[in-house]
Amino acid sequence: MEIWLILLLAVCVAVILILFGKIAALHGALEEMNRDFARQLSEDTNVGIDLSTGDRHARRLAAEINRQLKLLRQERLKYARGDQELKTAITNISHDLRTPLTAISGYLELTWQEDITEQTRRYLEIISGRVAVMRELTEELFRYSVILSEEIYGSSERISLQAAVEECMAAYYGAFVQAGITPDIRLPERMVYVNVNRKGLSRVLSNIAANAIKYSDGDFRLTLQENGEIHCSNRAAKLDAVKVEHLFDRFYTVENASNSTGLGLAIARTLMEQMQGTIHAEYIEESLHITLRFPIE
Repeated sequence: MEIWLILLLAVCVAVILILFGKIAALHGALEEMNRDFARQLSEDTNVGIDLSTGDRHARRLAAEINRQLKLLRQERLKYARGDQELKTAITNISHDLRTPLTAISGYLELTWQEDITEQTRRYLEIISGRVAVMRELTEELFRYSVILSEEIYGSSERISLQAAVEECMAAYYGAFVQAGITPDIRLPERMVYVNVNRKGLSRVLSNIAANAIKYSDGDFRLTLQENGEIHCSNRAAKLDAVKVEHLFDRFYTVENASNSTGLGLAIARTLMEQMQGTIHAEYIEESLHITLRFPIE
């Protein structure tokens, strides 16, 4: 009787050891899949997940993951090609528009020098105004295409946010006053420095100011915090939560206004991403709130 108990115990121990071995092999296979999966996502390599274990279930799972990764890689390449084609198309369109607009402006200048009637003068004033708007939109489109094509704002230097804000607000003060807005600028006493591109930062702040002039109902507040965050807000009854969600979309316009391109805040977001920062917008109690966050020292 004791012999049977010993044999039974030996069989149980053997089964337990085999199960432990299978569990260990399965753990090893999962670790291999985890490691290879992370490598494929980070390196975008064509090498699939290869397991050392012979377990058919683990190998079937690895094969399915490889199949899905192959489809994901194809979609990623398709997106990259489409995105590059869009950037190239934007660049070409902006170039194609600038040439005829320059010619039109030249002929308008020549027409102004001729003897014209008062009625013709009014027509020319309307045409000149529309051409000026078209040239402005075309230049905005061209600058956006340049920003998309290459990261020209990648280099960084140590910059005082107080100085950058003051410089931008001084440059736009006349436009604010003309729009009936008195900016409320609040800066901390302690200097706040960031490592960003000077031109990129200036462009972002300029786009924020221009956006406030476009949509504000008569106020604008900018607050710089010691942690490097810049909070901008203004009343904007013409906006709503849905419209604000799309403000950073390319070519999105709140209204079909002649001075609305849908590119200003899209450019700001692209530049902030290039400078390792973030930009976020919210609509709270009929006011537009925009927050900028920079990597501070």
